[in-house]
Amino acid sequence: MSGQQSFHFDRILLPEGWTRDVAITVRDGLVAAVEPGVAPAAGVERHAIALPGLPNLHSHAFQRGMAGLAEVNLGGDDSFWSWRETMYRFVARLTPDHLRAIAAQAYVEMLETGFTRVGEFHYLHHDIGGGVFADPAAMSLAIVEAAAETGIALTHLPVFYAHAGFGGLAPGEGQRRFVHDVDGYARLIDRLRAPLATLPDAVLGVAPHSLRAVTPDELAAVATLGDGPVHIHIAEQVKEVEDCLAWSEARPVEWLLGHVPVDARWCLVHATHMTDEEARRSAESGAVAGLCPITEANLGDGIFPADRFLAAGGAWGVGSDSNVLIDASEELRLLEYGQRLAHRRRNRLAPAGASVGDTLYRAAVAGGARALGAPAGLAVGHPADFVTLDADHPALAERDAGLLTDGWLFAAGRQAVDGVWRRGRRLVTAGRHADRARIAARYRRILGEVLA
Repeated sequence: MSGQQSFHFDRILLPEGWTRDVAITVRDGLVAAVEPGVAPAAGVERHAIALPGLPNLHSHAFQRGMAGLAEVNLGGDDSFWSWRETMYRFVARLTPDHLRAIAAQAYVEMLETGFTRVGEFHYLHHDIGGGVFADPAAMSLAIVEAAAETGIALTHLPVFYAHAGFGGLAPGEGQRRFVHDVDGYARLIDRLRAPLATLPDAVLGVAPHSLRAVTPDELAAVATLGDGPVHIHIAEQVKEVEDCLAWSEARPVEWLLGHVPVDARWCLVHATHMTDEEARRSAESGAVAGLCPITEANLGDGIFPADRFLAAGGAWGVGSDSNVLIDASEELRLLEYGQRLAHRRRNRLAPAGASVGDTLYRAAVAGGARALGAPAGLAVGHPADFVTLDADHPALAERDAGLLTDGWLFAAGRQAVDGVWRRGRRLVTAGRHADRARIAARYRRILGEVLA
């Protein structure tokens, strides 16, 4: 948003913590000044409670369209691998227009719950049947257009996907729309630089899909394309760990850390099944753990070894992954509750005496921003991306400091989200995106075509 704006916040979460009576000046979409301890000036836009927008570090936007379609008990070993067959059938019919409509709906819902940037881990590249589009970036451009249409910040992570299993197995029929060779993938990355430059604050990264979908040589080549974030699925499923051991005599995280110079550019998505040593080494590498608690619960993946990872100083963020349910507060709440269930103890993810909600939120902002190559929090020079909460919500009554975050995450949820701003532009009012009705109507029409 161009021009200058002035805001006053009774209470706002800044990088240094919750602060009272803060005036923020926004110029051309960026924070130009932060002044704590000042009275509101006449005519300034006032808000009671605000936090920085939350990064969503891992999304497959198209999967929003199949949410709820894989919840029928198939009998026997119903797992991630059987869910994947439903996904293959759904994705086989999508066009760029379908993808844009579904992604826009997903991004509207993300914004409405407090996510202001999305890391789109995008592996649907080719035409129906697997042929290459006249413009090989057609599907990625649909994602770029959906981000522009809804206003969400985008870190685009085109996925390199070449194989069906460890050791370079040939891709299967359901994967033909995903597959690249290294040269074709490099051309895709180059093709996307100009379109992404038209989006404010957009970031371009790379994403080798997983160790089962790339060979070691391909992984080395893809990871060096550009200097943006590098994201990879890893150690999500027990079968994946077993298959990796059979192929290499090493576990997935063990193999990656032993063969690749993993650093703070990397995001290890899921990393669910790690030994104590793997958790320590991945934390010390600087890589961000990309946790997706709703999807990991939905798919029966398992529970992240948070104690071991955090004890080693590990950074983490959250993502909505399959988008079966889009809710920023629920991702953080379920992350904590999963640890409580696993350990049969309360208040697991904060140090003694600290607010769990506040600790979770601040860590997710910092880790998510690092993983997406973006600035973290509300500070001078950063995008003016923030969320306001409804101060009249019962769960926020008489709360202060970190207890406000606890009240939101554990007692109110998305109902407490009032407004969401991106670069100083208000996109969500009273919990609803400004363009929700039109985008939702198009989404329903598109699904009618895809599921017919």
